[in-house]
Amino acid sequence: MAIPGSASSRARLVVLVSGTGTLLQALIDHPPVNTEIVAVGADRYGIEGLVRAEAEAIPVFVTPLEDFPDRGAWDRALRDAIAEYRPDLIISAGFMKILGAEVLKDFTVLNTHPALLPAFPGAHAVRDALAAGVSVTGCTVHLVDEGVDTGPVLAQREVAILPEDDESSLHERIKQQERELLVEVVGRVCAEGIPQERVSSS
Repeated sequence: MAIPGSASSRARLVVLVSGTGTLLQALIDHPPVNTEIVAVGADRYGIEGLVRAEAEAIPVFVTPLEDFPDRGAWDRALRDAIAEYRPDLIISAGFMKILGAEVLKDFTVLNTHPALLPAFPGAHAVRDALAAGVSVTGCTVHLVDEGVDTGPVLAQREVAILPEDDESSLHERIKQQERELLVEVVGRVCAEGIPQERVSSS
C-alpha cells in the first residue's frame, strides 16, 4: 500500500484527537519528512488538542457523535468531513471513538495504543497491565480495522513496569515512547508505504 511522501509529493495527514493532543503535538514539533498536517478533527469541542492545532493555523473540524441519530450517520459525516481535506493518511492520536466501516473503507488509519497488543486492548490498557501484574508493557502503532485494537501491528516499544509505578506514572512513561514511535512510524509509512503482508494479515 503506497502512501505519497516522496520529495515531489508531501503526504497529507489528518489527525483525529479527543483530548489534550500531546501525540498531535509530537507530530507538530517533529514532523516526519515530506508530510503535512492538513487538518485536525475531533469528536468534541473545547479540547486542548484543537487549541494546539489552531495555534499552528491548522484547519480544524468537529463531528460530535451526539449530533447524529446513530453511529452510522456519524461515521458517514466524519468520513465526509475528513474527505474535504483529501488526506493520504489518517492518524488516530488519542481519538476515543471507534471508527466505522464508512471511514475505514475510504482511508488508511493508524492508531497508537498504550500496551503491547494484542495484550490489553481497550480504553484502560495501563490500568489493566498494572492489575495483571506483568513486568513489561509498552506501546503499539497499528492499522485500524473494525475491531477494538485488533488491526495489524506496525511497530512496538517496551516499557518496564517499576515497583513504585501507579497508573499515572506508568502512563506518562509510555506516552513518552508512544510519541517518538508515532513520529517514526508515520515517517516510515509515508516514505515506504505499508508492507502488503501487514494489510493482508488483518
